[in-house]
This record gives sequence, C-alpha cells and structure tokens, in this order.
Amino acid sequence: MRMNRRAFLQQSGAGLGLAALHALLQQEAAARPAGGTLPDRNAAPHFAPRAKRVVVLWQGGAPSHVDLFDPKPGLEALRGSDVPSSIRDRARLSTMTSGQGRYPVLPAIRPFRRYGASGLELSSLLPHTGAIADQLCLVRSLHTEAVNHAPGVTLWMTGSQIPGRPSFGAWTVYGLGSLSSDLPAFVVMTSSDVDKTCGQLFYDHYWGSGFLPSKHQGVRLRAEGEPVLYLADPPGITRELKRGALDDLAALNARHLAEFGDPEIDTRIAQYELAFRMQASVPELLDLAGEPQSVLDLYGPDVQRQGSFARHCLLARRLLERGVRFVQLMHAGWDQHQNLATQLEVQCRDTDQPSAALVQDLAQRGLLEDTLVLWGGEFGRTPFVQGDVNRRDAHGRDHLGSCFSMWMAGGGVRAGHVHGASDDFAYHPVQDPVHVHDLQATLLHLLGFDHTRLTYRHQGRDFRLTDVHGAVVKGIVA
Repeated sequence: MRMNRRAFLQQSGAGLGLAALHALLQQEAAARPAGGTLPDRNAAPHFAPRAKRVVVLWQGGAPSHVDLFDPKPGLEALRGSDVPSSIRDRARLSTMTSGQGRYPVLPAIRPFRRYGASGLELSSLLPHTGAIADQLCLVRSLHTEAVNHAPGVTLWMTGSQIPGRPSFGAWTVYGLGSLSSDLPAFVVMTSSDVDKTCGQLFYDHYWGSGFLPSKHQGVRLRAEGEPVLYLADPPGITRELKRGALDDLAALNARHLAEFGDPEIDTRIAQYELAFRMQASVPELLDLAGEPQSVLDLYGPDVQRQGSFARHCLLARRLLERGVRFVQLMHAGWDQHQNLATQLEVQCRDTDQPSAALVQDLAQRGLLEDTLVLWGGEFGRTPFVQGDVNRRDAHGRDHLGSCFSMWMAGGGVRAGHVHGASDDFAYHPVQDPVHVHDLQATLLHLLGFDHTRLTYRHQGRDFRLTDVHGAVVKGIVA
C-alpha cells in the first residue's frame, strides 16, 4: 500500500504517542494527591502558600464605600455643598454625572459604629459583618482606572479591561491544581436581589480560562432548574452503559491526543470523566438535609430559598470542604444610581448575615486559616448625590474608580486591620494606595506565587494576571 509522508508520520507517531501517554498517565497517577489533580506542568507554587483555597463574594454593581466602609463624619457639615473641583477634577467620572451642573455632598445614609476589640468602623447596616470585625482586613485605599461595570469587573477578574484573558480563578487552578476528583476545581454561582433592581449582567469571561486550557475555566452551578445541564442520564441509560461508552470514547480521544497533541483533547477526556462523577457528587452537595438547624440559622432565613446569596454561601462552604479550590459567588443589586435610600438597606440585609456566616462557619471547621475570603465589587460610589436628593426614590451615587474599599479574611491576611486611608471626601487614597493589580499580586502571593513568574506563553508573549504591573502589599499580609 502506498503511503504519503504525512500519513506515515501520523500512523507511526500514534503508536509511540499512545505508549508515551500511558507512561505519562502512570507517572501522574503516582504523584497526584489523593482525590485530586496536579497543577499544570508549567506552573506550581513558588513558595509555601498561606492559602490553599479561595472564595470570592463578589458584589456586582459596586457597593458604596462612602455608606458602608469608609466613615467621613466631616461630610455632615458639608451636606448639600459641592465637592470641590480640585478634588473632582483628578478623577474620571461616568457620562451619567460628568456633565452635572452641581456635585452636592451626600453623607452616609446610616451612622457608623465601632465593632470588636479592633474598633473597626463599619456602617450600622452591617451588624453581622461587624461581629467578625476582628477577623477582617479592610482595605480603604483601592483604586482602578475603570468607571463602568463590565470593564471594571473584567479588570479585577482578568487583569485587563478587555475580555479574553484568563480569570483569577483559572490562574489559581492552573497553578495549584485540584483537590477533588468528584467536583470541578473552580465553581461559580450567581444571584441577584429578589426585585432584580440591578441590570448588570454576569458574563462568562468573568470565570473563563481565556487562552489557558479550558479545563481551568469555572463551572457554573445554575440558580434555577437543573444546577448543571444534562447532568441526569436520559431514560434507558444505565450507569454501566454510560461507563462503557465513556471508556470507548476515552480510548478514541487518547489516540487523537497522541496523534495531534492538542491540549483541548486532554481537557475533553478529563471533563467527560468529571461529568460522570458529578452525577453522584452534585446531588449530594446540594442536599442540605444533613445540615444542623444551628448552621442553617447562622446563614439566615433566606438560606432555604433556591438561588439566594445565603444559600450560595452555605454551598460555598460545602464545596470548599469537599476539595473545590476556587469558589466565586456573584451577587447583583448594588448599582444604586436612583434607589440608594431604598435599596442599600435591602442589599445589606440579603448579604450581610450570609457573608459573615461563611467566615464564622469556616473558622469553626478549621478551614479559615488556609481559605482566603474576599468581599467587594468593581469600584466605589461618589460622595456627591446623583439625581434629586429630595425624592427618596430618585437619588443615589454614581460610579467612582479613584477610591473604594474591600475586605478579606483568613488565608494569611492581617486580622482586625485597616489598610490605607482616603481623603476627607473618600474620593482619593492619601495613605498606602492599592491598585487592583497590587491586590491581585498580593492574593497570588498568599497562594504561594510570585505574580511575575506565574505566566503562560500566548502569541509570542508571556502573559500574567497582573499584566505588567502590580506589587505585593506587605501591609495586608499577616
């Protein structure tokens, strides 16, 4: 039989490739931690990590640091007077207020209180968060270039305002691997306030893998209906029949992998196997019947409502203790341009208790020490009012990227600590400013990575989460 050069190389290489693949899989099986998978061969922690897992409690729409985290009692005396142009002119505003004729000061709509032995000042709208004050590291000097939601979230999640790069979760799994063979290494859940007041969408690239192998992307558990589409087998398909079909499919994919070396074929093999195991692990994960009433009460009454932020917080704890490396909860409802006076309290009521409960629950189970918890949104809100302040349902605050706040707990951060400070209007950092890239570098440091060395070559360039910026903020690290 005549054979051209390409066919000869493909066929002869396939036999050698299958042998090499078999040997490689045996080596990985011997080195793999029990029940988990190794990090990518090109990545591994550079030093001992303080945190082994991450949970991001993302508050989509940007919570108002002016009202919740950064007390400025001096603003009360300035109520109704304009924020000076010398303050405003040094920061970008969105087009919604950049052309306003006036910029009247609006102080915090609720009083602040001191909490815990640390005396951390937080809004009285956050009493449950106040109860864990001594476990928090609150950063009041964050800043970003972004002034619109999608670019702001994309910058925080991927290191660029332009979609297409790997997300923070994908980078983490790329570097650390998985701790579980029955659940994805990276899981995402999204929720919103019941009234759907916030129109911001959660795009897939917020948990995407970008140009990393797609096995590192987040797996979204849906809030309504089936948590994972097509998880159940159709009628007449038994587990034994499914197992046999997967074995045959894996053999075909292994031959293609040996022949072409495409990493996406490797991903396909792994994801088929994971999906098979998830058919048993996901229903068990979602069944809260075994949770003590005391735990359910800790997360609040909304924990029983499917798709609620409270329920997702409890599921986050269950995911983390089952070996999921990175959990990302995304909750919408904080974009309060016209409804600050009515909606801020609702948002706090829905998220305050579950957020604090998750920290407390992790601590009680000995998981907080090596679990990094982060709470916050894409930017802050202006200290001046947007809309008609005399109408309760027609005023709020615009976006502000030049200064905002986030809090962290566990995973090697300084507890009971406030890092950085803003000016008298909460408009600009004046002490220890922290850029988004700096925070990304610090979080990777806590996970055991030098952010400049956790890279992936794509289109001739070594990319990283922090782009070409960022420095570890040592004051945040315990």
